[in-house]
Amino acid sequence: MKLPLPLMPATLLRRYKRFLADVRLESGEEVTATCPNTGTMLGLCEEGSRVWLSRSESPTRKYAHTWHLSERKDVGLVGIDTSLPNRIAEEAIRAGQLPGLAGYGSLRREVRYGGNSRIDILLEGGNRPACYVEIKNVTLIRQPGLAEFPDCATARGTKHLREMAEMVHSGHRAVMLYVIQCATPERFALTPDLDPVYFKAFSEARKAGVEALAFTCHVSVDSISLKSQVPVIDP
Repeated sequence: MKLPLPLMPATLLRRYKRFLADVRLESGEEVTATCPNTGTMLGLCEEGSRVWLSRSESPTRKYAHTWHLSERKDVGLVGIDTSLPNRIAEEAIRAGQLPGLAGYGSLRREVRYGGNSRIDILLEGGNRPACYVEIKNVTLIRQPGLAEFPDCATARGTKHLREMAEMVHSGHRAVMLYVIQCATPERFALTPDLDPVYFKAFSEARKAGVEALAFTCHVSVDSISLKSQVPVIDP
């Protein structure tokens, strides 16, 4: 998936209110950029970090710049935009790059299900039960080679796990797809210390038959795409 071009490098000064960040451009100019990620972004908000931004020419935007990537010396580039994993996953499914999610006749986005929720991707057809795919963005890397989710408490994520278990009980297939916007992790796990409620709900969902897949991504200043599947460490 192509990123808005051209991305420009900058130095992070501070992130605040979760939606905003002050950065210093290479020209020396200091600007405020929007941050398309409501999580804590642990490990990605250190002052002095190298970040990558796009710039919009729209006259109606309050902040012209948007933060897309962070660069860490230990893991390389990390995509921080939470709006991208759904598009990355859809692109990969349509291209046949996810064998576990291949063979369906149709793909629909944002379909209503459960208790007033919308499933990220619904796969149907192919003489198979419908497949509900819930996609989560992963940026947390606290140990070498290990990606983790979530980076803070997520009541909404817990609700989704329970609704996915209900889909399995109703005879459908349900898949949690964790998109790690970084190339280096070799395995994926949940974070009982950061959200024990989600951790428990994930364990219960797995026992109910909800599947879990985790994929790393190739990340560059031009594009982000799925790289390879990594093992999911069950609770």
